Amino acid sequence: MPGDTDETGPPQTGDKVISAKVALNWAWPGPGRAFKAVHQNPVPIAPPPAAPLPTLYAIGAGQHPAENPPYDQLSFRFQGGFPSYELEFVPELLADGSGLPVPLPGAGAVLQVVFRGAQAHTADGTSSTVTAAPPPAIGYQALAGYAPAGDFEGVLSYGIGVGRSMPDVPETKVRVYEVEKIDRGQHLYVVAIQLDSTQWK
Repeated sequence: MPGDTDETGPPQTGDKVISAKVALNWAWPGPGRAFKAVHQNPVPIAPPPAAPLPTLYAIGAGQHPAENPPYDQLSFRFQGGFPSYELEFVPELLADGSGLPVPLPGAGAVLQVVFRGAQAHTADGTSSTVTAAPPPAIGYQALAGYAPAGDFEGVLSYGIGVGRSMPDVPETKVRVYEVEKIDRGQHLYVVAIQLDSTQWK
């Protein structure tokens, strides 16, 4: 199962995959060709003190050179349920609210990921709910890095920096896996975004 394989800690007894499916098979979600996945969750998704929306718990990154095709992966792990989301390559990443550019050093292209009906902050808004994440400058061949762009009123945005600038490779294909799993005692809903790294090999 080539889905969520970027671990954030050692496996434990009781870890298991509940379900896994391809939500987007290899395609190029270019401008005007956004990929969208809709998940209907009740609001609130759980009674207090639990968060009312699917909450980002961890981010994982990994390289998978032996797969066919080879790919780099960034996985977003939520608690509570799968949020809706959309992916689209954009000219630049802009911060929600301010509209100011968000830098993604080393990126030749920017894949914007917008989660709807999701959050990455505690109920009082004072701290992040993300317990583990790779450094922003990841430095893989296809996956250069990532950056947050917003977390407000149920809209959670990130930008993924895709590789170096390659005029002869204008379209990097993307695949998305959705994985529900028990991982180190946590019930997680994972959106694993995979970038085809064939052209960098």
